[in-house]
Amino acid sequence: MVAVATLALGLVTAMAWARPGSAADQKYPDVVAVKVQPRGDNRFDFDVTVSSPYDTPQRYADAFRVVGADGTVYGERLLLHDHAGEQPFTRDLYGVRIPPGIRVVVVQARDRQYGYGGKTVQTNLPGR
Repeated sequence: MVAVATLALGLVTAMAWARPGSAADQKYPDVVAVKVQPRGDNRFDFDVTVSSPYDTPQRYADAFRVVGADGTVYGERLLLHDHAGEQPFTRDLYGVRIPPGIRVVVVQARDRQYGYGGKTVQTNLPGR
């Protein structure tokens, strides 16, 4: 019984030290919100909010992109500097041309060191 109690206490302590959700635990940036506005002529404007781990100047979210279900990239925004003091942050990508038959897209974010990954947002295109 003492061994079980000791093991349980050790697990609780280890879980407390792990601090899930900290920047050290997050490998990729996450897309946390997307707003889409139709612009006309099969074009759309995107406002994308990204939460990015940041632990060195060499590692930060350096891009996000809008992709179709088949992996076709319709637009990408490169980010030229870190946003260490601004988390999460929102940036825009305007005038993304998306073919008429596409109704849903996915927005992904990229880490300068690790590439694309993390949480994505799937969004319906308004008016379609």
